[in-house]
Amino acid sequence: MTRPAVLVTGGARRIGAAVARAFGEAGWHVVIQYGRSAAEAEALAADLPSAIAVHCDFVDGDNTADFAASLASRLEDWRVLVNCAAVFERDTAETLKMDVFRRAMRVNAASPAKLAQVFLARARSAAGKRVIQFTDQKLANPNPDFFSYTMSKHAAAAAMTMLAQSCDAGTLGGPDDRVYALAPGAILPSHDQTADEAEASHKLNLLGRRTGIDEVVDACLFLARGLLANGQTLYLDSGQHLLSQPRDVIYLAREGAR
Repeated sequence: MTRPAVLVTGGARRIGAAVARAFGEAGWHVVIQYGRSAAEAEALAADLPSAIAVHCDFVDGDNTADFAASLASRLEDWRVLVNCAAVFERDTAETLKMDVFRRAMRVNAASPAKLAQVFLARARSAAGKRVIQFTDQKLANPNPDFFSYTMSKHAAAAAMTMLAQSCDAGTLGGPDDRVYALAPGAILPSHDQTADEAEASHKLNLLGRRTGIDEVVDACLFLARGLLANGQTLYLDSGQHLLSQPRDVIYLAREGAR
């Protein structure tokens, strides 16, 4: 294997699939993690120059460390971990649902943190390792909708900050390793949105434009180069995080917000 390797979690569908495809077309060996999307993951892997699809259930979470350790032992040059897998289920500040909360914290925060820990501690890389953790513009612009999801993304962001600090202190990873967060705004239709609703809601930002999935993909490839200082967060949302929005844009658009 002469190609550098990247693991893309949630790489079978939506943004994760676009990220996996971009790395594959850029010459990387792509490991596509999936939970329940086996057919999509296998089809994407077969369509890329060098890729495999691997199952790991992040809802359970107990086997995450073993999953990462197995990859670390098999991949000769594992340079990048892109934590893209996420669950996005509705609850609110008034109606916190504990089953939704537990899934969100396991999939969106705990499993990504454990993957990053094992990756930084055990993976072999010829040019420094990079963790790219997907968070959300809701870090800076929170609202009470999707309450558990938003809490989990705040937890994931805090974990990435602490992992970066551990790298800088020399207690985890190496001196050339970097941990980043990528905080997108609304990119693809989500939850129960129609295409028309997404077109309207995704423009509720400072620039009044939709942020493209190609911009997210380009950002991942850029962060993989490790040109930013450790621990930085890159917002990619056409300025949405600079606003103060009382509700998720799904509902703001339905309520006629401008």
